[in-house]
Amino acid sequence: MAFWFGIDGQPFVFKPGQCIRITLLDPLYEDKKGNARDFSIASSPGEPSLMIATRMTGSAFKRSLANLPLGSSVQMNGPYGDFFLDADPMRPAVFLAGGIGITPFRSMIKHAIKQHSEQRLTLVYCNRTPEDAAFLDELQNWERENPSFHIIATMTQARNSGKTWMGRRGYVDTQFVKNHLRDQAQSIYYVAGPPRFVSAVADVLARAGVNKGDIRTDEFFGYGA
Repeated sequence: MAFWFGIDGQPFVFKPGQCIRITLLDPLYEDKKGNARDFSIASSPGEPSLMIATRMTGSAFKRSLANLPLGSSVQMNGPYGDFFLDADPMRPAVFLAGGIGITPFRSMIKHAIKQHSEQRLTLVYCNRTPEDAAFLDELQNWERENPSFHIIATMTQARNSGKTWMGRRGYVDTQFVKNHLRDQAQSIYYVAGPPRFVSAVADVLARAGVNKGDIRTDEFFGYGA
């Protein structure tokens, strides 16, 4: 589910890939984890509203967020984090997203497109099924319209989907990197998603010969909270 927030006062300045902390002022439901959570920003800088997206898990915080009436206020702090594109636009970027780890990459990709950047961007997007893949249709449309952007979507449990999936199946392993990313020697690799996904993919990249100094990670700790 995606949520859009208008910003009171000065424009909210951030770099694509950064995150914010949202505090609910009067939550309907509460638990011991409190009424604040961190989210990557999924919208791009300069848009009139700020967007986050999250997988709905039934937690007290997310149920409260989903039931906020239109026009409600929340407290927002940030932006935080240094998970953003390398300063050198000549170096290609490879994004590897697991599930809702797509959110910082959506911000980066949309911003690059708006800026008419010629930096080569490749997105590897891994989900269980197409139904789980947030923004997939939008990302595929961006690929068709922008020659500098390429997406490789892969599903690990496509057989459980109610949709026909004609794309790639399976996990991101060493052979996948060699087959699909072997021409990316000068790239910076960015990995985002649940901790197990991030750890596994970082190990795969290292085994495939990627320099550890060229790997950036953003682990979504507590993403189910």
